[in-house]
Amino acid sequence: MSRCFPPNLVTKVELTISCENLMDMDFFSKSDPVCALFLYTPDSIWYELGRTETIQNCLNPKFSKKFVVDYYFETVQRLKFSVYDIDNDSHDLNDCDHDFLGEFECTLGQIVSNRQMTQPLLLTNKEPAGRGTITVSGLHITNLGSFVQFLRSCDPFLEFYKKSESGWQLAHRTEVKCYDHYVNGSHELIGTFKASLAEMLHAGCTFPAEFQCFNEQKLRKGNYKNSGVICIRRCQMEKVYSFLDYILGGCQINFTVGSIAIDFTQSNGVPSSPNSLHYTSPEGFNEYLHAIWAVGHVVQDYNRTKMFPVFGFGAQIPPSSEVNILLFLLNIGGTLQNKGIEGVVQAYQQCLPCVELWGPTNLSPIIKHVSCFARQALHQNLAAEYFVLLIITDGIVSDMDQTRRAIVKASHLPMSIIIVGVGAADFRAMEFLDSDDHLLRSPSGKAATRDIVQFVPFRKFQVSNSPSLSGL
Repeated sequence: MSRCFPPNLVTKVELTISCENLMDMDFFSKSDPVCALFLYTPDSIWYELGRTETIQNCLNPKFSKKFVVDYYFETVQRLKFSVYDIDNDSHDLNDCDHDFLGEFECTLGQIVSNRQMTQPLLLTNKEPAGRGTITVSGLHITNLGSFVQFLRSCDPFLEFYKKSESGWQLAHRTEVKCYDHYVNGSHELIGTFKASLAEMLHAGCTFPAEFQCFNEQKLRKGNYKNSGVICIRRCQMEKVYSFLDYILGGCQINFTVGSIAIDFTQSNGVPSSPNSLHYTSPEGFNEYLHAIWAVGHVVQDYNRTKMFPVFGFGAQIPPSSEVNILLFLLNIGGTLQNKGIEGVVQAYQQCLPCVELWGPTNLSPIIKHVSCFARQALHQNLAAEYFVLLIITDGIVSDMDQTRRAIVKASHLPMSIIIVGVGAADFRAMEFLDSDDHLLRSPSGKAATRDIVQFVPFRKFQVSNSPSLSGL
């Protein structure tokens, strides 16, 4: 989600694997296990990403080889860990000499959310593979996630380069560089110096760090000493936390599915009509259900309880026929929340035939409702909760001014709003709330602290059988 969460460079997760109590498939020795990692592709095939080393004669292996996987929050990345007993030099895991010791499937999001998972290994028939278990641990690999801040006592213009496999690469350029500055742009190099980050970090601990600058063209001169001294009075490391850092640190995403997101206004059309957005096809789907599945399957991995409240708006509720702006939908088991995305779908399906579509399309009540919980999270000692409100609607906002006020007021809270537009209506009002080019302002002119709204026209980004938030 481009603005709901901090943007990152390519984020990578390192996976560490260990197993216990593997089945012993050899007669005169113990099994020789290896673990292969597979990724489920959009082409519906399991693609092998890599293998650990083979450990000889061991039923409780702790593999030293790690798997490094690119992590995309917006996509459900299904993984499968397959463990085999290797009995010859063949690389083919289907070789009849290799014995299958069990497998485990999960999503990368589940590993990231739990940080470490221990689960039983299963055979292909889903029966337990003896008493065998597998433990998968996830570690965020930080790459360029820290910035060094320099406080300097001199005025030269500076450029900092880092050593890489391909040579020296520019890492940071200050507002000024270590050149003589000329208005016409023909700057002259004064000098350069090399230093490790550790050497610079010592600056300020006891005394400033000093580095002599040299100009190679002047080194030939017999009386040349240096071109000056760079004095670093203080150098400190500043950690820039990514979204993945928060998740691995224990932050829970409280995902409020529905909440005016399930739009029960008349503009959707009568549910019994095939032209209605609420019409359920013979296959059991409509655009609202597609949106719930696509977004819900991604976000649910980051909520350990898997409990989701569901709301709706704009419906007449029998027998009083009173129009409910904010309606709690769930009545399954008398609880206030649904278990998993399946429970959300069941609540929606049970409610749909019991209400009459009406209006209006008011978004501010549910935004204010979720804001109350996000505001309470601010008083916690730890930044352990983040709230995501999913709104699925088909058209124009009826209470635009109130909605703008509610969004601006909530923009400093730990929450984001995803608005998914279903159908082919005019979504200019939603795009205005998204405010990509500038911060949203309330009717009084007050600007939002940050952009917390992301609008997605669902038909534009819908991909069959591929739950994804790629449009976010």
